[in-house]
Amino acid sequence: MNRGVAITGIGPVTALGLGIEPLWAAMEAGETGIRPLEAFDGAAWECPFAGELPADAFSIRKLVPKHYRKATKVMCRDIELAMGAALMAVQDAGLTTAGAGEGEPTIAPDRVGCHIGAGLICADVNELGAALITSKTDDGDFSLGHWGEAGMENLTPLWLLKYLPNMLACHVTIVHDCQGPSNTITCWESSAPLSMAESVRVIQRGAADACLTGGVESRLNVLATWRQQCAGRLTTASASDDPATIVRPYADDADGTVLGEGGGILVVEEVEHAKARGATIKAVIAGLGCTQSIEGNTITSASAESIGDAIAQAMQQASYGPDDIDAIVPMGLGIPGIDQAERDALRSALGERADTLPMVLLTPTTGNCCAGHGAVQLAVATRCLETQQLPSGAASLRSVLVLTASQGGQNTATILSRGTDV
Repeated sequence: MNRGVAITGIGPVTALGLGIEPLWAAMEAGETGIRPLEAFDGAAWECPFAGELPADAFSIRKLVPKHYRKATKVMCRDIELAMGAALMAVQDAGLTTAGAGEGEPTIAPDRVGCHIGAGLICADVNELGAALITSKTDDGDFSLGHWGEAGMENLTPLWLLKYLPNMLACHVTIVHDCQGPSNTITCWESSAPLSMAESVRVIQRGAADACLTGGVESRLNVLATWRQQCAGRLTTASASDDPATIVRPYADDADGTVLGEGGGILVVEEVEHAKARGATIKAVIAGLGCTQSIEGNTITSASAESIGDAIAQAMQQASYGPDDIDAIVPMGLGIPGIDQAERDALRSALGERADTLPMVLLTPTTGNCCAGHGAVQLAVATRCLETQQLPSGAASLRSVLVLTASQGGQNTATILSRGTDV
């Protein structure tokens, strides 16, 4: 269990595009990927904006091997984005796999695991509606009895395979031939850090030398967005507003967040294994903390105590004190109750230093990528450490603290340290 684990590849996919470069460039320039909704007509919604990847910036058929293109017919948006993120991560790590590069795999397939955080089953209105309408009675009402007996048979035959949460990891493992331990975690914004935690444990106990890990989700469909609006998590905005200013983390007038789509896959690898193959160690996973809030409202608020406990766990595991943390990548969703809990937890764990450390805020740039959000945070934190840069400029960074406090109450704290220290 003493095997060190490093990050050797990052593959975020956000509204800015595939890979870290377009996202980092936007953050440096103070630009945003939030724009008017295109996935459906957002004119009548309280928030007509989203962090949406433009259709012309992403083609799944160009990102999978030719022999696998037929399978793209049963990929929902989440799976497509996960496939793109996995390819970016594998290439960034300098790996050859069955789905990337030419020649023998860099790592034996049975020594590569895969853990990807995901959302729950996507309820696509067009496909569901086409089946539901067949169960209308003569007077136009919906018949649940008919739906149970015959109506649901009108769903497309492979409907479930298209939307099951574990299908992200399923397709990634097939294409890249990951034969090691695999799992899917569905814990909202904490899905990716929890998946990383599982990957770390798998590597530490010797069951794999490397894992593809992270999380991806797109909730840019009518029903999923409607649920978030009903839950009171989305900001109120009009079409004439500047999308760069509508998400205001920690601001006194903040009133909610904006949904984004995307996430990221990272390659995590045993340190000595990475060194042996000449990989660039971008960051080291120094400490992980995971807690569960037990308070009633985990939708628009969070438990500062529980988040603080996660930070304390991560710092204890890393043998760090407050002075060892040099930057923070928090959730910063712009949801007042969650923002305040994060702020209180940081002050409790880090004392006065919490108010002086630089924060790297992602949500105003990408929107809340839900199950993928923590993966984007981890990818950006890794970039900061590897380049010794914050989006605002050069910085001396020994470690970065990444926080998530998810809808549902799962909290994580991840401490990444610079790769040059191992």
